[in-house]
Amino acid sequence: MLSRHRLSVAPMMDWTDRHCRYFHRLLTQHTLLYTEMVTTGALRHGDVQRHLRFNAEEHAVALQLGGSDPVDLAHAAKLGEQWGYDEINLNCGCPSDRVQRGAFGACLMNEPALVADGVKAMLDVVNVPVTVKHRIGIDKIESYDFVRDFVGQVSNAGCRVFIVHARNAWLQGLSPKENREIPPLRYELAYQLKQDFPALTIAVNGGITTNAQIADHLQHADGVMVGREAYYNPWLLSSWDAEFFGAAATPLSREAVEEAMVRYMARAYAEDGCPWYAIARHMLGLYHGERGGRLWRQVWSNHKLKPLPPHEVMQLAREALARGAEKPAHAD
Repeated sequence: MLSRHRLSVAPMMDWTDRHCRYFHRLLTQHTLLYTEMVTTGALRHGDVQRHLRFNAEEHAVALQLGGSDPVDLAHAAKLGEQWGYDEINLNCGCPSDRVQRGAFGACLMNEPALVADGVKAMLDVVNVPVTVKHRIGIDKIESYDFVRDFVGQVSNAGCRVFIVHARNAWLQGLSPKENREIPPLRYELAYQLKQDFPALTIAVNGGITTNAQIADHLQHADGVMVGREAYYNPWLLSSWDAEFFGAAATPLSREAVEEAMVRYMARAYAEDGCPWYAIARHMLGLYHGERGGRLWRQVWSNHKLKPLPPHEVMQLAREALARGAEKPAHAD
């Protein structure tokens, strides 16, 4: 049986909300989806429904938590299980200043004992898997021993799945965006983890943009997590069920996916007044690389069209797509 972590879409702040995940699920039935990071403080003191609500169609879906206090993590994990999430994931990889001030994210790699305590506290109160997403090092620590010892200590607490963003996190001097691009990728460290911990599930993340790269990584690790490419070029996901899970390919065309999203926009508006443009922003890459795609995208992102119902916007977008497709190839 193939690992559920064989292929997944990364948790991405401001992007992988429930509307984005609904869209991605139309494209792939077997890929594991992740929420944006939700902090334990938000679940302790904020609107739990707003943070944890999701669509039944999204399964399998994992809740990513940000936090460091074992008691708060256990509370949040229990809520996640009660709301129906299939997995609880702990963020030990985010390098942002805000996350550091909260004493979680990548800086937790300096405190493997605390991470282990948090993992154990969560496992004690839930029956779903508890997983960890982390970097290969922080700042100038580039020794393999550092990440090996981190995984070893946390796995001793019961964690069986590690998603390895194969870059260091530089906690000083780089923005989160720069941290996704400047520290060099060293996939070989993730591969070495799989060799040293054969009983664990090791998935690789970072800089992966093509099916050929995914296939290559799967020769060395149990799974692959794709981040920004899945968002900017979502049609890539439509090939994954057939290519990596031995299942039927998505039966939907781009046009059918767009129509399904328009129906979903109407449903979301009826349920809680969510405006269509809060949903449409996630599907702007649907025609990525296609002739007319830029004009199609411009319609769906045109703020002047906000008063129109989504089915009318779709009609305008399709007219723009057709116009673009008629132009010479170099024009779009």
